[in-house]
Amino acid sequence: MIYPYKGKLPSIAETAFIADYTTITGDVTIGEESSVWFNTVIRGDVAPVIIGQKVNIQDNSVLHQSPNNPLILEDEATIGHQVILHSCIIRKKALIGMGSIILDNAEIGEGAFIGAGSLVPQGKIIPPNTLAFGQPAKVIRKLNEEDIRDMQRITREYAEKAQYYKSLQK
Repeated sequence: MIYPYKGKLPSIAETAFIADYTTITGDVTIGEESSVWFNTVIRGDVAPVIIGQKVNIQDNSVLHQSPNNPLILEDEATIGHQVILHSCIIRKKALIGMGSIILDNAEIGEGAFIGAGSLVPQGKIIPPNTLAFGQPAKVIRKLNEEDIRDMQRITREYAEKAQYYKSLQK
C-alpha cells in the first residue's frame, strides 16, 4: 500500500521492486533498482526517508524517523530481515544484519557490516569497512576480502531476485 501523508506522496523509481504487503507512506524517495521486500513498513510521516539506488530492504523491516531528522540509505546498502532503522544514516554498500536496530543519529560507514541482532545506539558512528556486533554494537575488526565478496554477493542476488519478482507484477 502506498499512502500520501499531508500532501506528500512517496516517489518510487519505475525500476524499483516493491513487494506485496509493503506499506510506504509520505515523504519517501526510493531510487532506481532498489527493492523493498514483503511486509516492510516505511513511514515518511515525520521526516523524509531517502533511499538510494540498488538498495535492498528485506522482509518485515521498519523504517521511521524523529522530527526534522531524516533517514538516509545510500546506494547499494543491504538491510536484512526484521531490521529497525530510525533517523540514521546507512552509507554506501553497508550491510545491516537481520534483526538489528539502528537508532537516531547513528551512522554506519561505507562498506561496514553490522552483525545480526545488533543494537547501534543513538549517535554511534561505525567506521567504514568494519564489522560491528553486539548490544551495544562494538567494532570487532576490519572486514576481509571474503567478507566483502559475501556482501557483494548478497547485494547482487537481491538485485537479481528483485527484477525477477518485478517481472511477475506486470
